[in-house]
Amino acid sequence: MDVRSVGERGLLVEVADAVEALDLATWLRGRTPCAEVVPAARTVLVDGAADPAAVRRLLPDWTPSRRRPEGPLVELPVVYDGADLGRVADLWGTDPAGVARVLGEIELVAAFSGFAPGFSYLAGLPPELAVPRLESPRPRVPAGAVAVADTWCGVYPSASPGGWSLLGRTDVVTWDQARERPALLAPGTRVRLRPAEAGGR
Repeated sequence: MDVRSVGERGLLVEVADAVEALDLATWLRGRTPCAEVVPAARTVLVDGAADPAAVRRLLPDWTPSRRRPEGPLVELPVVYDGADLGRVADLWGTDPAGVARVLGEIELVAAFSGFAPGFSYLAGLPPELAVPRLESPRPRVPAGAVAVADTWCGVYPSASPGGWSLLGRTDVVTWDQARERPALLAPGTRVRLRPAEAGGR
């Protein structure tokens, strides 16, 4: 674990991976008064800590649990008709139906948010299913697109450029500022990608 100061009241804690980052962020919340605890791929930002030195003293008490989060479960119906579905199927040694089946059997976890408001990096793909990012990002990916890159899955919350491989789409709105909690897939949320019938938008 590496700990660095960020400004006068912040700390950046580097850990092994996204699972540990989410675990540490969950552990820290409620144990120290601060404005925010934000997990990322391999770091946790503790921002606006009332006593940064006290947080530093607390950190050695944390032991990575490696337990899966017990957050709410969200099921997303996915129509698998994405532009890169066939290529990903080839990489995985299966067919498009096999991609849907494999993903449907994995319980993903929203590890952290980034890239765009409401975009959650969903962890859970094993290393052998890693998919390279596109060499050239698309100028526009539609909202609701379900995609993979490296060992991450994601659902585009709004139309934006993107370099992930597109597998399909969902009609579920994952980011809505009118909701009490705008982000449907907040860190710690468990996610299932359930195959849906083609049709809709």
